[in-house]
Amino acid sequence: MRRPVFIPLFLAFFVLFILVIIPDRWIESLIPKNRISQAATELNPFMFQGKYIQQKMLADSRYLPIYGSSELARLDRFHPSNYFKEVHEDFTPFLIGRGGTESLIHFLNFSEHINQLKDKKIVFVLSPQWFNPLGADESHFVPNYSSLQGYDFAFNNQIDSEVKKKAIKRLLTYSSVKNDPILSTLYKAEITNDPWTKREASVLRPVAAVYRHLLEKKDLYYSLAGGFSRHRDLTPKVRNKSWNELAQEADQFGAKRATNNHFYIVNSQYNKIKGFLPSFKNKDINRSYGKSKEYGDFQLVLDVLKQSGAKPLFISVPVNGHYYDYTGFPKQGRTAYYERIKQQIAAEGFQVADFSGHEYDPYFMKDTIHIGWKGWVYTDQAIKQFYEGNEKKVVMVNL
Repeated sequence: MRRPVFIPLFLAFFVLFILVIIPDRWIESLIPKNRISQAATELNPFMFQGKYIQQKMLADSRYLPIYGSSELARLDRFHPSNYFKEVHEDFTPFLIGRGGTESLIHFLNFSEHINQLKDKKIVFVLSPQWFNPLGADESHFVPNYSSLQGYDFAFNNQIDSEVKKKAIKRLLTYSSVKNDPILSTLYKAEITNDPWTKREASVLRPVAAVYRHLLEKKDLYYSLAGGFSRHRDLTPKVRNKSWNELAQEADQFGAKRATNNHFYIVNSQYNKIKGFLPSFKNKDINRSYGKSKEYGDFQLVLDVLKQSGAKPLFISVPVNGHYYDYTGFPKQGRTAYYERIKQQIAAEGFQVADFSGHEYDPYFMKDTIHIGWKGWVYTDQAIKQFYEGNEKKVVMVNL
């Protein structure tokens, strides 16, 4: 006799119902106390698209948040997470970001935690590649967008109203926002005087609040489940060495791993692109990072950090000059970015470690776009100076 098909369906709904009605505090009590330290290097998207883990991290003075994108996952021995652990520094870097995590995604994240950022020192790693003319496209925004942070932003009345309106107009250009009928209506009500849209939003607001709570519950379950550990190159060889000695060691380390090309790209990455190199010759001859929608998105980041009272250090990473010259990317198209981004940061009174003069330094970059062994040494020094209270508005690191 066949079992009725509705029984598994009923059981599934019953389990879902139980999971939803369990009080939040019960779930929180089950989350291991070491979850925050585990999450510091996991780069788990469930963590930085949620809020529970970050709330706990920001409340703990032992952690120094480092925001960025794909470069954060390259955990070699000179990476801040590994270096500062091995030298027993009194702070622990906490990594937030992955490939495609650009300014607008970070803006939503900062807005989520605006009440916890006052006087909080943070590090923000900039990538020139974000600043293509059109800024973040769908393929970069959608996988990194957080519905929870999007809904929390709709209910957030602390963000400066003009900043919020600018952000909403930008967010509504992406499918994951504009195709959400509830959230898009709430957003549109913020930027229009149309009475019908405002009435519709007021009707939908209770529904949005319920859905928002379900997203918060989901975040708690993800926090309970945890993520996965990443391979880390921890070594005591970085201890008790001057910055000059570390830079020399990084040169030696890179020289053993970037041996088969004149771009100083790590062999494994170069092997993936060498077959296509002839087609890359002069392909970027008309490109520039000097004009981009990303500057507007980045200004939103600066605005929310300024309002929050945070104390950020921005790391301005160069491109691989040897490779960019090969592709014909104009020097002035890179310089325009370096100068503009530095001026934009300085205009808000924030600190920046400007490494734009290291485009041609061997092993400063690991591949065509990601910071490498020597670059991390410079970054470590800038972070240490910043954390120890260097009050200069522009940090210049000289080894």
